[in-house]
Amino acid sequence: MKVEATEVDGRKVYSVRAFNTGVATWLNRLPTLWIEGEVTELRRQQRWASVFFTLKDPDDGACLPVQMSRGQFDALELNLQEGERVHVFGRAELYEQRGELRLKALTIERFGLGAHLAALERLKRALAAEGLFAAERKRPLPRFPRLIGLVTGNDAAAKRDVLTHIVQRFPPANVLVAETYVQGPRAPVSIATAIADLCRHGVDVIVLARGGGSFEDLLPFSDERVVRAVATCDVPVVSAVGHEQDTPLCDLAADVRASTPTHAARLVVPDLTELRRRLDHTREALHRGARRAAERHVQRLAAAHDRLSRAPLLTVERRRARLDTLHARLGALSPLATLERGYAVVHRGDELVRSPEQLSPGDAVDVRVAEGTFGATVD
Repeated sequence: MKVEATEVDGRKVYSVRAFNTGVATWLNRLPTLWIEGEVTELRRQQRWASVFFTLKDPDDGACLPVQMSRGQFDALELNLQEGERVHVFGRAELYEQRGELRLKALTIERFGLGAHLAALERLKRALAAEGLFAAERKRPLPRFPRLIGLVTGNDAAAKRDVLTHIVQRFPPANVLVAETYVQGPRAPVSIATAIADLCRHGVDVIVLARGGGSFEDLLPFSDERVVRAVATCDVPVVSAVGHEQDTPLCDLAADVRASTPTHAARLVVPDLTELRRRLDHTREALHRGARRAAERHVQRLAAAHDRLSRAPLLTVERRRARLDTLHARLGALSPLATLERGYAVVHRGDELVRSPEQLSPGDAVDVRVAEGTFGATVD
């Protein structure tokens, strides 16, 4: 846009808008460039289309306002905090309405780590897409490992911490140490080779240990070769790399992450003192259970003996009661009971007389009553 001046009393006079437009036009000719500073006054609202913050020079306090598209800012996933040192790539521009100079940011990287972080984020996403970090791939650690593999540096304090605490917790433990490079360009291949060698020696679990260090020192443990070696290892792997706040990619691929090498030692072996205490408790519980079981058997045997000793008498009494019942029933049904009530049975010879028509005058009959028999003649 061409900026026009107005002639006033022989002088060229520009309006504020014209001046701001002219300056903005010249600023737009400047190239994009990287600027370093500390993040301050970070302002981000859900309704805003842009994110605003201020870059502050840590040496003399000079400040530069920065604006960035909210979509671009969110896509970086930097989670910037106040005071962080960053490199911002962008170009100068002038907000014409207010005449404010600011930097229009195109991308942001943390100071000294930007390229590495971006590469790690890309690798992390690619490996996650392959399922190398999936929870269902995680395997439980063996309860009592016969042989423990330890991958660590040759003079590392991490090695000393792991070995010391393993021996303190479980003196019978057997540990096979694979000393290797843990930082520098040769470290990734060396670490991956050590893991494979330990698997060939028949270890039951592997501890990958390294103490704290800078971001660059821990980069080998985010190398793709190391991550794949951990993910495809034949036995469970415990990753104990750096401090608790450090999260190299091998932590995500390992079966278990330990916050420190000391914590890793506690994970791979049980506490012998605690095992003995639990064994003593279990032994005492078994003794108590055996005593209670024996007491219950004694009580059951005594009860059975008492029942057996009383069984014959009870049987005789039950049989006697049954006989008495049968005797009473038979007595009630016996013809003798009828005779006791004054009735009689009459026979003529061997024939039982049931009707008068069976007899004729002069016939001899036998009459049976309750107290005996007698003869009679029919009249």
